Amino acid sequence: MDYNNLKVPAHVGIILDGNGRWAKEKGMNRTEGHKEGAKNLKILGKYILSKGVKVVSIYAFSSENFKRSKEEVTFLMNLFTAKFSEELNSFHDDNIKVVFSGRREKLSKKLLYVMDKLTEKTNHNTGGILNICLNYSARNEIIDMVKKINNDNIDNSMIDEKLISKYMYNELPDIDFLIRTSNEYRLSNFMLWQLSYAELYFCKTYFPDFNTDEFDNAILEYTKRDRRFGKIDYSK
Repeated sequence: MDYNNLKVPAHVGIILDGNGRWAKEKGMNRTEGHKEGAKNLKILGKYILSKGVKVVSIYAFSSENFKRSKEEVTFLMNLFTAKFSEELNSFHDDNIKVVFSGRREKLSKKLLYVMDKLTEKTNHNTGGILNICLNYSARNEIIDMVKKINNDNIDNSMIDEKLISKYMYNELPDIDFLIRTSNEYRLSNFMLWQLSYAELYFCKTYFPDFNTDEFDNAILEYTKRDRRFGKIDYSK
């Protein structure tokens, strides 16, 4: 698809949903769905950034996901550790900067180690940012932001939207376009501050099947949207 004639959002957010249901419908264990989702994310993330998108934020694991079975949580934590280790050089070679958003508590020392290695190795890359939201909650992010501002004794007169964005887990532009897969119509506590004026796109496709063609279809829909940010064009 020729992206030259399309509107390309600077920041795309993706709520990765449907891995478990994808596997269940195929008679597989839920863990197989997570494996396929991870494979798809590797391809899709690089494709999106290659099309001119500057930042991709993915909802990999919410803080609430710790309420799932111990077996599934353990599997996912091990999967993250393995994939981050495997892809360390790949992300660097593709000039992608990787950052993480979320609380570090509850994450194993081994996982934190590979996360830190990945961010350190890709820190100076300039080919786009992949923001991985892991043990993430938008409400927790806002709470943590308020605590950091308070700890720094910032005067109330200095607090504005720009300062708040600076004190978030990562200083990133607002999300322009949010995609949620698997026929769910919720934000699920994902980057609520950054989503204030985002265009929302919901589709029935489970994430393991949300391929590059599906993303192209989403961008076609985004291109049709008229983003007014509360303003009215009285000439129409």
